[in-house]
Amino acid sequence: MDDENAKHHLHRALRQAREAVLWKLDGLGEYDVRRPLTPTATNLLGLIKHLAFVEAAYFGTTFDRPVPDAPRWSDLGDDETADMWARADESREELVARYRHVAEHADATIAALPLDAPGHVVHWSAERNPVTLHGMLVHVVAETHRHAGHADIVREMVDGAAGRQPGNDNLAPGDAGTWARYHDRVERAARDAAGRP
Repeated sequence: MDDENAKHHLHRALRQAREAVLWKLDGLGEYDVRRPLTPTATNLLGLIKHLAFVEAAYFGTTFDRPVPDAPRWSDLGDDETADMWARADESREELVARYRHVAEHADATIAALPLDAPGHVVHWSAERNPVTLHGMLVHVVAETHRHAGHADIVREMVDGAAGRQPGNDNLAPGDAGTWARYHDRVERAARDAAGRP
């Protein structure tokens, strides 16, 4: 596969992951997109906020192409988790628009640079630098898909909705009863394997 085809495939994978993460917000109210549903407080809107920081850094600063009006890590203060949750005064519309804005800038960087374009990630060690656009694409595709998986699980915890994207949930066919029976079967297998009643 030549470089342009490789770049096209990686870029498409990134766009698909972005769409999947954003889709998980659809149809939910303010509380449900913000509420923490794991012990480490994973929440849907926080994932969007975090991914905007990720793309601004890895496709902006890394290649000396800063994103105008981008979120900056320095704006977060001393809270090392501030990029992973939305403050009450940060609107969903603002955070989604910021993510889309950063993604557009990232798309322009990806289109403008060859895969072997060099860059430097300021918060990575010398051993990991310099980097290339190819390396950053692989890194951000993996990170965005990882967070899309988090979003899928969090959304399922909110209201039972699951799936990959509108019109393609990528799940076996079944209704609520089918899934309840499946859940019970998996639970019984887990208990049997652990020797629990």
